Amino acid sequence: MSCPICEKRKAERFCPAKGEKICAVCCGREREVTIDCPVDCSYLISAHRYEDEHQRQFPADTPLLDVTLPSELIHTHEQLMAVLAFTIAKFCAAHREATDSDVLTTIQALAETTRTLMTGIYYETQPTGQLRRELYGALTAFVAEIKQKQAQGGVALKDSDFFYLLVFLYRMGLLRTNGRPRSRRYIEFLRSQFPEVQELKREESRIIVP
Repeated sequence: MSCPICEKRKAERFCPAKGEKICAVCCGREREVTIDCPVDCSYLISAHRYEDEHQRQFPADTPLLDVTLPSELIHTHEQLMAVLAFTIAKFCAAHREATDSDVLTTIQALAETTRTLMTGIYYETQPTGQLRRELYGALTAFVAEIKQKQAQGGVALKDSDFFYLLVFLYRMGLLRTNGRPRSRRYIEFLRSQFPEVQELKREESRIIVP
């Protein structure tokens, strides 16, 4: 039986996403590109294991790589960073179609918006696409709520604090994803840090103020 994708080579690998066998070449070429692979696919797991052994190189013009992060960033704002990551994981649990690209593009857009605020100018850089705008809105609402709660307690978090945390999450995402259009490696990593995120669809939003 020939591969249903290329219609040339012999179909040898069972593809759980398509529910039928495809050839090894199409499996490697279309994996997380045109094929929406389930995370428990054995071929996907093997491919990810290989990727982990060969770190990606990023072009010099990759966004936000020129930012120097404060050395004390994680120690000082560890809980706030965790809650930002939790907010992303919660959103993606409710929107299973979300990909790493959606998350990274949204984080980058919010970081750029926050960078303008640091200069005293407000210029919003919103991502394109409905899902990305919804994630952008969820993160923006979270940041606004944190700022309000902190202000009520007599403490004011700087825009720079959020900017550096967003840059950190963005860079971490670049290292976790593989760059394929339908990759969810970064999302799965975030979800693995918060096992309870699977139940969040039935829960009220929970905000932890550092």
